[in-house]
Amino acid sequence: MNLLIDVGNTRLKWAMAEGQKMQEGRALLHARQGDIREVLLSHWRNLPRPARAAVACVAASDLLEQVLWVLRRLWPGLAIIQPRSQAHGHGVTNAYRQPEKLGIDRWLALLAVRHHHGLPACVVDCGTAITLDILDVQGRHLGGMIAPGLTMMKQALVQGTETLQSFQDEFAVGLADATDAAIDNGALFAAVGLVEAVVARQGQEMLLLFTGGDARRIAGNTNLAPVIEPDLVLQGLTVILQD
Repeated sequence: MNLLIDVGNTRLKWAMAEGQKMQEGRALLHARQGDIREVLLSHWRNLPRPARAAVACVAASDLLEQVLWVLRRLWPGLAIIQPRSQAHGHGVTNAYRQPEKLGIDRWLALLAVRHHHGLPACVVDCGTAITLDILDVQGRHLGGMIAPGLTMMKQALVQGTETLQSFQDEFAVGLADATDAAIDNGALFAAVGLVEAVVARQGQEMLLLFTGGDARRIAGNTNLAPVIEPDLVLQGLTVILQD
């Protein structure tokens, strides 16, 4: 069994996998928690010793160091794989002129789609940022887009407007009769509009996959027929470990 770890900007997810067969994943909110080593030790100490661990990290380097410290503390000598985005690999061609600049979470999501889901496809990750990437039927990455996530959009508006106050609530969908609800719906439909506009411009049918913490909310308000897949990055790590 291998241990798969996805360290995002807000959540840390993990799962055990045998080959490409993955067990149900677990998640931990780490934002603003500081040192999470003791929390990880409590979650992982009862896991069976992995054959290998694969770690994808887009969060701050100090968080990655904490994860690596816990892995080495629990399982001395464990082989730890930290994949990097490539120009070509596992049947996918990266569109970036500097392939290593494509976020590892996006690269792994593309590998997961190529090997576990089907092509052509559009992948939408609805996390701290909203990323959108398209793969054609040959596995060529056609490029992508990045926009602020729902929380980031709302925070930017509040911080840039003197009379507004920060809030975390979600409101009923539709035209609003209060400022907080109007901001919440404005952010939601900005995200919905981005996805629908990009998909419409492709001029072909494709598989549409949503992942990330806000995936269900954004996907559920589109006029499309998306698939919700919460563990795309972890699935991509299973592809990496087939080498």
